[in-house]
Amino acid sequence: MSLLAVYTEEGQLLELTKDYRTISEKLAGLGVRFERWKADRELSWSAGQEEVLEAYKEDVKRIVEEFRFKSIDVVSLTPEHPKKDDLRNMFLSEHTHSDFEVRFFVDGCGTFYLHPDDRVYVVLCERGDFISVPANTKHWFDMGTKPFFKAIRFFSIPEGWVANFTGSDISTKIPPHDQILELL
Repeated sequence: MSLLAVYTEEGQLLELTKDYRTISEKLAGLGVRFERWKADRELSWSAGQEEVLEAYKEDVKRIVEEFRFKSIDVVSLTPEHPKKDDLRNMFLSEHTHSDFEVRFFVDGCGTFYLHPDDRVYVVLCERGDFISVPANTKHWFDMGTKPFFKAIRFFSIPEGWVANFTGSDISTKIPPHDQILELL
């Protein structure tokens, strides 16, 4: 189940909702697109990029045309991945991108932390969730200590994911993904 938790910058929980419509409306107010798509294709965890993109080709085609994306790929992590800790740490610090950060979760879950103002909006995304974070929005992503997710990523610049780190320690003040899962 997806959820939205809103925290102060000091880590005090202000609001929690699991209602999809409420999550979508609150995020829309921040310029974030959050939708629930059908993620009903049966894919093995060993399914590679080509198999995932083929399974969701109509959804991918629609969103590529709408946003005029230049490239797409699939990211998939499990607790057995040999570089899971390195990959997790790469995303944990607050950063921005000059491009939208767009993900469609086809399995598992991960948590986006959005910091557009004096609040931190924590969005637990799960299978079927589509999220588009606007360019230049301060954020970070946590997949937890035992990552389990598969997502299609969309890019409108050829370089793909390029982070501009803010240098802030805000991500250390807000509960990590594993604690967010306990709110379910």
